[in-house]
Amino acid sequence: MDAMTTRYEQTSSRIHPLKFGLWISMASISMMFAAFTSAYVVRQAQGDWLEFELPNIFFVSTLVLLVSSVLLHISFRSFKQGKEQRYKLLLVGTLILGFVFLVLQYFGWQSLFEIGVDLRGNPSGSFLYILTGIHALHIIGGIVALAIGVIRAYTRKYRLTERRVINFELTLHYWHFVDLLWVYLLIFLYISR
Repeated sequence: MDAMTTRYEQTSSRIHPLKFGLWISMASISMMFAAFTSAYVVRQAQGDWLEFELPNIFFVSTLVLLVSSVLLHISFRSFKQGKEQRYKLLLVGTLILGFVFLVLQYFGWQSLFEIGVDLRGNPSGSFLYILTGIHALHIIGGIVALAIGVIRAYTRKYRLTERRVINFELTLHYWHFVDLLWVYLLIFLYISR
């Protein structure tokens, strides 16, 4: 454990190539969403924009996503502290909440559709579905990473290695990123009504 910790501390002063790649990917995703939200603002200013209230279920899904991020963070700390059962259970909890978020998003879309906000109607609905749908695709990517982490946690013997710490950190950073991205989108959609 001490040798691994020392080795990890020596290499942690430099950015791991996988982390750097993830950060570049997150920067690209951020730029894409900035472009989408900019296009939203420009199109909204042209008029012919349907005003509607966001269903409350989107706020509930936000809370679910925030709780999942907290669980994953505690899971990561537990993993590093050698609390094997705790980290595994919290990892599974995060995965379940990721699925719950997607289900709540679906119900939110269904609520919008029921009040006449759809993809073929007004551009405001199209933009909302595109923004939230692309975000949901990124959540699915995070769920895949979490599922792989859960499978590995329950099929491999617990060992604290540099590789496992890096893999967990990548998942953690990505999940926090899609969490913050959703909060940004929700605030943007709420204030731009």
